[in-house]
Amino acid sequence: MSDLSLKLYMKFQRLMSGEQGQDLVEYALLVCLIALAAIAGVNHVATAVTKVFGNISSSLA
Repeated sequence: MSDLSLKLYMKFQRLMSGEQGQDLVEYALLVCLIALAAIAGVNHVATAVTKVFGNISSSLA
């Protein structure tokens, strides 16, 4: 039992000292920023398209 807990402790220490997790977090943050920019851009385009169709609708009425 002690051997197993020692192995788990050593594995945990290697995970904590490694830098591989940092890359994953950086990629995740980059994906989040790109997604937010895309959502903002689509929202702006949707507002503009709605305004154009509203103008067309009012001019036809």
